[in-house]
Amino acid sequence: MSEQRDFSGFALGVMAFTIWGLVPIYFKALEHVPPLEVLGHRVFWSALLLLPLLKITGKISELKQIFSSIKLSVTLTLSAILVGANWLIFIWGVTNDRILETSLGYYINPLFNVLLGYLFLNEKLSPLKQIAILLATVAVIYQILMLGIVPWVAFALATCFGLYGLVRKKTQVEAVPGLAFETLILLPVTLGYFFWLYKSGYQSFRFSDPHTSLLLSLAGLVTTVPLVLFITAAKKLTLTTIGILQYLGPSISFLVGLFVYKEEVTQAQLITFGLIWLALIIFTFDGLRKKSSPMNQTPNSAKTQR
Repeated sequence: MSEQRDFSGFALGVMAFTIWGLVPIYFKALEHVPPLEVLGHRVFWSALLLLPLLKITGKISELKQIFSSIKLSVTLTLSAILVGANWLIFIWGVTNDRILETSLGYYINPLFNVLLGYLFLNEKLSPLKQIAILLATVAVIYQILMLGIVPWVAFALATCFGLYGLVRKKTQVEAVPGLAFETLILLPVTLGYFFWLYKSGYQSFRFSDPHTSLLLSLAGLVTTVPLVLFITAAKKLTLTTIGILQYLGPSISFLVGLFVYKEEVTQAQLITFGLIWLALIIFTFDGLRKKSSPMNQTPNSAKTQR
């Protein structure tokens, strides 16, 4: 029974991260639409999907609790701004032929999370984690020196998502109710922006272009489906397995950018990615080593922050 549970959880986890890895294909199909408008539709349709989902799962009361708490509302308003910025930068990066750089950002993110934990949560850095972070730093500095360009998309994605995870970790709010609150907080601004687009005649969502309108209306599914799959998987898997699976998403995105959209990759970029991958191998090995230690054999728990 346990093996079946682990297998189903692993399969769901692979599905979730595979969708996240293939998501650039969806946003690339909308490259003719301004990134801010795509973001607006992601917020709007996600809110429409998340509210019924909370009702069906009996978690609408958790959303009400967030609204009734000033502290939670303020904290999750900050996380809403961070996740909105993360989504916008990602959409802009994909539609401007920087899929490889977006994947670099999500490779860096786990290492950046460790650094944030050390700086703000008093978490200890093991010698191997220190080496991993040092390697990642050297990799980025090398790319800057060789190309003379700061990979700001990667930095921005890692920073926004890392800070988002830090804020969400301090709230102890489940993923779906939290995301529902975040989208609802962003919704008034989104509706105001949509009204301005409509009055100006610049909106891309129109009956005369059913293909684009259909793609935009799928933004909610693109956001919520992998999240629900991930939450279900997280309840059945160890955090170590989830930690390893998280590299599947940016790896698929990297391959999509390289082979599907033929993004140019220089030798300096390959060396940068190579050093980042080495850092992640060290980082993952350190996590597995600690997990197998007798002192760390604790019951499994599932925390979802995405």
